[in-house]
Amino acid sequence: MSQENVDTIRSTWEAWMKGDATALAVLDSDVVYEDDLLPDHVGETYRGVDGLLKAWSIWAEPWDEFETDIEWVRDAGTDEVVSCHQARMLGKGSGVKGDIRYAYVWRFRAGKIVYCKSFGDPNEALRAVGLRE
Repeated sequence: MSQENVDTIRSTWEAWMKGDATALAVLDSDVVYEDDLLPDHVGETYRGVDGLLKAWSIWAEPWDEFETDIEWVRDAGTDEVVSCHQARMLGKGSGVKGDIRYAYVWRFRAGKIVYCKSFGDPNEALRAVGLRE
């Protein structure tokens, strides 16, 4: 199941970045997302698919251009996966460029994502599941 979860994160992320909303089918209807990435939202918890979409909207809203790629995905046990991402952004109106490296811990149950937490430091995400870079 572990490799399947790694593959699921990779394929789901790639589909989502292409605008394929069917990628959301892998989310459990009661998915929980904890935000520890955005300074104004550290510690915020979003519930359900709508909550996760709201969090994503908040994350992407200030940017005219927003692109994020997966650097790597690692198995962290039978039901957890860590993914590391690189995002490049261009601020709305300001033209300010941004570049950030961040990570998520994903938890699965019965093939569905039931939990996700963002981390501003990929090493923190790895430590959260007992791994090292």
